[in-house]
Amino acid sequence: MELQLVNNHSLAPVIQQEIITPSTEVAFIQANTLPMSLVELEHQHLIPVFVKDNEPVISHQDFINCALEIVHQVFPNETVLSPAIRVSHPIKGRIPEAKDKRAKDLLPHEETLYFERMMFVIEVASIRDRINGNELCLTIGGVKSYNLDNLYNRKGADEHFKIFIGFQNKVCCNLCVWSDGLVLNLKAKHLSQLMKGIYELVLGYKMNNHLKAMQSLTESYLTEHQFATLIGRARLYQFLPPNDKKEVTKLNFVDSQINTIAKDYYHDTSFCREQNGDINLWKVYNLFTGANKQSYIDSFLGRSVNAFELINSIGNAVQHQQYHWFLS
Repeated sequence: MELQLVNNHSLAPVIQQEIITPSTEVAFIQANTLPMSLVELEHQHLIPVFVKDNEPVISHQDFINCALEIVHQVFPNETVLSPAIRVSHPIKGRIPEAKDKRAKDLLPHEETLYFERMMFVIEVASIRDRINGNELCLTIGGVKSYNLDNLYNRKGADEHFKIFIGFQNKVCCNLCVWSDGLVLNLKAKHLSQLMKGIYELVLGYKMNNHLKAMQSLTESYLTEHQFATLIGRARLYQFLPPNDKKEVTKLNFVDSQINTIAKDYYHDTSFCREQNGDINLWKVYNLFTGANKQSYIDSFLGRSVNAFELINSIGNAVQHQQYHWFLS
């Protein structure tokens, strides 16, 4: 398949293609985020510029439209839903004519706004699978944080993006992402570079390998004692001496999220323990990805991958009866 790169003025056809809107907002991340529509981003929000030449950065809406273009190229015959978008960290301003007004007296047309951070997901609704009774749907998305860019530079400086492809668990809207479907620091100077990076990630993604790896989590179980040990070790992890921490599987989750995981072990309607206290690792994985919804946009994807890597390593240890620090 040949990749057709576009420039700043050739993204309009994406909006003209048939895109189905989800019936409800997909709450794939919560924390301090707000839902946002693509139309509102395009028509009501400012676009930051590079200070030295006043040239615009690649905007949130351009990023989303690039991803939409790639999704329609790679999956031309599939059902693609409209993007679900979440934003955070608003940057407010005002027009010059209102510079002397009190904030409470500002009229709507006198206020300016853009959001520093944005995350979106695009669901390919017709590509689905099922694990442990949970329906999964192929999902492509990305994160943009303007605070990672040097806006005091000129146009042509690197702009930084995070992109991913994986699955969304439709039972809970948890995102399932692993390292082979993620680029945490894609640098692009213009839209064609950004599209190339997204295209290479999507085309190189091994969907069946990812599904097989997640399916294997259903074959391993933790006892209530092992799960309690995991939670206790997770609380101890941040206090490990640096040399000891190097020898242990990395854990990026904070105490408040570990508390959520412990609570949901008993109370989550979809992923709680069985009557005898046992719980399979697929459920444990989803307890982690559910707690990850409380992460900020800029740390969300890193923790998503960390959740899979940790639970997968525990699964390998359980299956082969090997030592694992989090279960010892």
